[in-house]
Amino acid sequence: MDSFGVYVHVPFCATRCGYCDFNTYTPTEVDTSHAAYLDALERELALAAQQHELPAADTVFIGGGTPSLLGADGLGRILSAIRGSFGIAPGAEITTESNPESTSPEYFAGLLDHGFTRVSLGMQSASTPVLKVLDRRHTPGRATAAAREALAAGFEHVNLDMIYGTPTETTDDVRATLDAVLSTGVDHVSAYSLIVEDGTAMARKIRRGELPPPEEDTYAERYELIADTLEAAGFDWYEVSNWARPGGECRHNLIYWRGGRWWGAGPGAHSYIGGTRFFNVKRPERYNAMLAEGQLPIDGNETITPDMDHFEQVMLGLRLREGVPAELLRGTEAIVEKHARAGLLTAGERVAPTEKGRLLIDGIITDLLAAE
Repeated sequence: MDSFGVYVHVPFCATRCGYCDFNTYTPTEVDTSHAAYLDALERELALAAQQHELPAADTVFIGGGTPSLLGADGLGRILSAIRGSFGIAPGAEITTESNPESTSPEYFAGLLDHGFTRVSLGMQSASTPVLKVLDRRHTPGRATAAAREALAAGFEHVNLDMIYGTPTETTDDVRATLDAVLSTGVDHVSAYSLIVEDGTAMARKIRRGELPPPEEDTYAERYELIADTLEAAGFDWYEVSNWARPGGECRHNLIYWRGGRWWGAGPGAHSYIGGTRFFNVKRPERYNAMLAEGQLPIDGNETITPDMDHFEQVMLGLRLREGVPAELLRGTEAIVEKHARAGLLTAGERVAPTEKGRLLIDGIITDLLAAE
């Protein structure tokens, strides 16, 4: 049986970053408390386990938002609720995201006591000007200090998130960030190109000419620098935006990329169970109210048709180093061969992106899907 994961969304942030369009709320934007959220979350997990026959979780991932605002004990309460509903399998990977400014050595020690096995820290950049453009609150050294604190507490698996391509960022900024990351001893790095989403503060600044727009050529140059530097330091890429030392891969995210099942709990969270994708109401107040009335807070669903499933297998699978079985691309052999001759894909029993192909993978996927 394929792996089953539980994702928990914590919708709270102290402040809103200028590039963020996630379902998150600052204290002035929401009329509910952390305690009320945790009460509702416990109800959701209990109801879900009653209404759906699902196995114990092989992975748990608490994201947001800023989960660390709940403190180690608040996050421990979430794990207790999962153990008491779905259950957590022996040897499960249990991750929480944390913002560096809301962590401490005591916080990391508390997470370990509650059973967490992995921490993911939002670093973004080691450059003060870049962090300012992103509206991040932490100082450049806090993320790396937090990573060292987590490792010193006893965490074997620690991730640092980078963002590249921020307006005003220089190549030297990226090099400095990579040097800082590698100095910590973490075993996982995620590096994402900045996506300027409509409706964000950053999008408005670019539209008004206050910031320069991102450039595709810059993204490519920065990605190559990141990939070359991490791989020279002993990290292996296993998904286009993710690198790990052996054994450090994020098992929870692999469930998404391989088309596995997961339950998403919390406001706005998405689930994928039994060929159906469904999603929760976004506003925490409505989420709390529905659960207080004994209802699962589901706002909508869609049945995944065979065509949709195929599309997602190709779209997600070709971002992985392992690629996809060649039979999944039946009918596109000529397109696969064209990209293989150009050195962008490997062809055989499995089709996967090459080092060069990673840079162009979105276009390659579009090309293959259009040919079907």
